Amino acid sequence: MKINAFADVSLRALLVLAAAPAATLLTTQNIADAVGTPYNHVSKAMAKLRTLGLIEVERGRSGGSRLSSAGRRATVGQVLRDLDTRTDAADCVAPGGDCPLIHECRLRAALARAREAFYRELDAVVVTDLPGSKQMTPVFQMIGLRPGL
Repeated sequence: MKINAFADVSLRALLVLAAAPAATLLTTQNIADAVGTPYNHVSKAMAKLRTLGLIEVERGRSGGSRLSSAGRRATVGQVLRDLDTRTDAADCVAPGGDCPLIHECRLRAALARAREAFYRELDAVVVTDLPGSKQMTPVFQMIGLRPGL
């Protein structure tokens, strides 16, 4: 299975927020720099994560984002399900309309089961368990935050 670029950026943003202490607010620019992704992509991801209730945002000069309590409990499987906008694992549409094999297609059902098995496996992985200090300390130093975060 392959996740889309939007889900990838969203998960990376969650990892950065998960590594920061609960009271720390990170700006979208901090997160964009930390994950090496353009600001506008991260901004869209942050807006979606806020809509999903996974992050809290404080506006203003000293504002930023942090994981919400729901974000601290979120699993990778849950996040990916919430971010998946595809209705089918396969593109069952041909240039002239639906695929002629679409009626009673067993492949679509098998692919849907495989995608759900992928998510089910990731339901055991809590986002906050993923980042380690060895991994995140250089990232935080790179964006100008204290190394001890």
